Amino acid sequence: MEPSNRFPKSDEFKDVYRRNAAAYDRLVAREDYQGNVFAALNAIQPLHGLSIVEFGAGTGRLTRLLTVLAERIAAFDIEPAMLALARDNLTATGTSNWTLAAGDNLLMPVAANCADLALEGWSFNHVMAWHPEDWRERIDGMLKEMARVLKPGGVAILLETMGTGTRRPRIPNRRLKLLYHYWQESCGFDFRWVRSDYQFATPQEARDLLRGVFSESLTNTWLAAGMTLLPQCTGIWWRRFP
Repeated sequence: MEPSNRFPKSDEFKDVYRRNAAAYDRLVAREDYQGNVFAALNAIQPLHGLSIVEFGAGTGRLTRLLTVLAERIAAFDIEPAMLALARDNLTATGTSNWTLAAGDNLLMPVAANCADLALEGWSFNHVMAWHPEDWRERIDGMLKEMARVLKPGGVAILLETMGTGTRRPRIPNRRLKLLYHYWQESCGFDFRWVRSDYQFATPQEARDLLRGVFSESLTNTWLAAGMTLLPQCTGIWWRRFP
């Protein structure tokens, strides 16, 4: 199938995060079935024994992966519905090296110089739709907050979409292209990308889970008849702070 440049408006995710957190959680459980994101993170910065602060943790999809190797992880999100599911998901793992709390990306409720790694996944990008007039100032504030929580020599990592329904990276819209260019050209971040495909059990499950989060028109654009694998690309930006 041909990749699509279409993507849901970021402001639509406000309703998803608040009212459809469970549907979102079921969908992302099928994402990155090959584990490429985790492997890439561990290659950029070996995760074993790290202290991690996670910005915009959502329902804890990254948090669960990180608990396997991290010494401890403090994860934050601004939406209570997402945090509630994250707590259930993390409790089910039987691990105890994590904490969850409400936190805004511009002001993490943690001390300065407390983390080896500051991480955000699919969270910072929303500023492009929610605050289009002053997105640079807000992004600068978020990156400054990452730098504040990091120990000297710590690493900041940003994960964002590079296209759903495409086998090669294709930035979904003009606003995200501005953001990603800003990170690389103005903020000094390195970049790589990985495939983070969805693998569904059946074509019907694919349609049901996607329609729980995305519109029917996008679901139909992304899925061909009988498809159980939906290709997707994820961009990874990272920078070591002095």
